[in-house]
Amino acid sequence: MDILKVLSRGTKKSLKTAQPGSGATQKLPSAGTKPNPQLFHDEVRGQKRRRTGEDSHADVPVALPEVDFFAPKDQVASQEKDKKDTTVRAASPVAAPPKQLDLDECRQVLRSHRLKVTLFSKKEEPLKVKKSKKKDKKKEDKGATTTETTKDSKQPIFPRPLESFAELRTTYGISSRVSENLVTEGYRVPTEVQLGSLPLLLRPELALPNEGGLDNGVDFLAVAPTGSGKTISFLVPAINQIMRRRAQEDLDAVHELEAIIVAPTRELVYQIANEGRKILNGTGIKIIGMRKGMRPAAEEQEIAEDASENEEDLDAEDSASEVDDETAGAKRRPTIKADILVTTPLLLLNYLTSGPPGTQRVLPRVRDLILDEADVLLDPLFREQTLGLWTACTNTSLRVSCWSATMGSNIETLVTEQLHARAQALGIPPKPLVRLVVGLKDTAVPNVTHKLVYTASEQGKLLALRQLLHPTSRDELGPPLRPPFLVFTQTIERAAALQEELKYDIPLEAGGDARIAALHSGLADSARAAIMRRFRAGEVWVLITTDVLARGVDFAGVNGVVNFDVPGSSAAYVHRAGRTGRAGREGGVAVTLYTKEDIPFVKTVANVIAASDRQAGKTGDAAGVQKWLLDALPNVTKADRKTLRERGVEARRTGSAAKITSKSGYDRRREHNRRGAIEGSKKRKLEGGGRAGDAEDEWAGFD
Repeated sequence: MDILKVLSRGTKKSLKTAQPGSGATQKLPSAGTKPNPQLFHDEVRGQKRRRTGEDSHADVPVALPEVDFFAPKDQVASQEKDKKDTTVRAASPVAAPPKQLDLDECRQVLRSHRLKVTLFSKKEEPLKVKKSKKKDKKKEDKGATTTETTKDSKQPIFPRPLESFAELRTTYGISSRVSENLVTEGYRVPTEVQLGSLPLLLRPELALPNEGGLDNGVDFLAVAPTGSGKTISFLVPAINQIMRRRAQEDLDAVHELEAIIVAPTRELVYQIANEGRKILNGTGIKIIGMRKGMRPAAEEQEIAEDASENEEDLDAEDSASEVDDETAGAKRRPTIKADILVTTPLLLLNYLTSGPPGTQRVLPRVRDLILDEADVLLDPLFREQTLGLWTACTNTSLRVSCWSATMGSNIETLVTEQLHARAQALGIPPKPLVRLVVGLKDTAVPNVTHKLVYTASEQGKLLALRQLLHPTSRDELGPPLRPPFLVFTQTIERAAALQEELKYDIPLEAGGDARIAALHSGLADSARAAIMRRFRAGEVWVLITTDVLARGVDFAGVNGVVNFDVPGSSAAYVHRAGRTGRAGREGGVAVTLYTKEDIPFVKTVANVIAASDRQAGKTGDAAGVQKWLLDALPNVTKADRKTLRERGVEARRTGSAAKITSKSGYDRRREHNRRGAIEGSKKRKLEGGGRAGDAEDEWAGFD
């Protein structure tokens, strides 16, 4: 026996025998990205899907630098400088003849990536009236009839997929500069949503050669997991449409507003605008994130009398003040010149409705309306504002596309009805509506580990969160959660209280309370932007927030998500958990803490976790939720789901259950009694001094 081998075996741990808590074998999102960001690679008919173009440069893995969030600022700055110095603009893909794929090959590729593409046919006008075929003789004698409404028929289709980003230039004819920018930004292998959506939005007649009526394009619905590249999927077609029109009309130096992207939050607006600037570098096309006071290019038209009267009755005082401000600043504020405008619905609608009385502004040149996070924009909270923007886009060739990770059937029905109503009002035939679904609807990404942890009380939540703050500790919460990560709370007050409670948990040697921050809608725009910059730069390790950051915001290096409070719906959980595991990165963790008050509502989250684990192929002990727990949890009623979605857990809004503190109830009562005793003593002294003074004033003495 070699003694040196025995000693080395006992002192040096290999990667295979390293402890799971040490992080040596753990893949973290903050350590880079996978060469292939695709989520699904199923086998079709007993053999793996054969990729084409493997020899081309489009499938070459990209080595990304590892980001050390614990390094000093000087070292991080030097790493960023080295990265910028070594970045070289890649050449545009070489033109090659397009590869012909038959229907069977397209079907196999789409099925291997779990893509379902559906074509919605036109809605039939007449209603069929049939006699009921019940056996009741009385009804037959009376000739009872029933009306049957014909619904939109849904036809599965198998369009040609996008196999590499090189095809965007060679087959679909996008600009060479846009193609180079995509290569420079590291886009090599298309994700599932890009694979299925880009051919349909760029050249639908080529993607569906056997379908007719696609010359004017299609309207689009996309349901894809979080972090799967939906932003690129709608930016590239919008840019291509603008550049093609400008090339045809020879308008190189003219900026016309042709595309509007609507997002629910300001953080998402600025993120989309930044991503668009990277793709538009050197193209001459301008994209702007709308801010308060901007004046996009619009035309004014008169409003019908009945409509103007209704609008004046709704908000007369506010509209009058807005009109005064607008007319006073109209000469000072020039009209912004942009081709693509990214905005929140209320911000743009306020500008469109703030013109002179009896008029409204419309956007006749807009040819692309993109609704990012469409299920929220068409929810009752934003529905009226979003539909107002939709109505203001009066161009007959308008293309509407809706994108989200969760989209219910009610949203699809609303979109279909709006498209038909708009086409009927303008007297034009409606465009074909195509829906793309990636994987299973309303499920989280399969490369994230989900955990559901019972903590009994609010103090138990704090204890569990403090255990997660120590990545080297071994506990029963599953894989260790290393910074940076997000913590979601139900209300703004709870987010601020949790930050105050945790600000001393990180040692001063590691940065202290500067490593923890809270972001919510109660902060000013400048403060929110500063916190976002610090979190992206790795200066903030734990970001406590509300649902304002739950949707769309892309944090490439977030290692995990902690739901300190149970999400209000299954869609909210899907979007919260989707802040980690972006673009196929492995190692993300989503931990949900629940207490005794959450038991009536937690099965909604448990069902989503179970469906996500089934989609990822996790069974047994590897699953985040065991079957016995699903059977033990009570079912959530419809009324409870509605209350949870609108108000959250009511016990956390008021009362002792809403407080986030590590002190026990006995200590809080003792401190409260002590304060009360002090206040009572001060009050008695004041009252006693007043009575003594009054007595002296009243007593005049003897003579």
